[in-house]
Amino acid sequence: MAREFPQNEKDFLHLAGADIPLTLTPFQDMAKASNLSEKEALTLLKNLKEEKVIRRFGATLRHQKAGYGKNAMVAWRPSAEQDTDAIGEILAAYSEISHCYKRKIYDVWPYSIYTMIHGKEEGDCLETVARIQKETGMTDYVILRSIKELKKTSMVYF
Repeated sequence: MAREFPQNEKDFLHLAGADIPLTLTPFQDMAKASNLSEKEALTLLKNLKEEKVIRRFGATLRHQKAGYGKNAMVAWRPSAEQDTDAIGEILAAYSEISHCYKRKIYDVWPYSIYTMIHGKEEGDCLETVARIQKETGMTDYVILRSIKELKKTSMVYF
């Protein structure tokens, strides 16, 4: 059964799907503009996530605009003895990594961990890869360089 949203919730979700206000109280400001309290707005987001209406709510970083123009997706292949989840936790802790995913492997593509590494200067990504190799012992990887950012949009609900 489809969920019905009152107009003030639609208004809030519309604002939440756009750029978040650069204020000290962005959720309070969006809630007020939608005729909701901040608590009501945050509860709405929490409930929608619990109901699996939305998967996540988070910021989108436009890496190139932020000065991180040297970016690379790195596909990693941990050894059979390594715990993929434990490796993922290590990688996700790197400040240079914005995304860390575990994916199914295939005969033609055996890499199971993907990281998006960001750097400002030529060589930054390679330095991060070298640190990861040293810390984790993983030596089988493929670096896929970003050439151009094609899409960065948020979901629009209302």
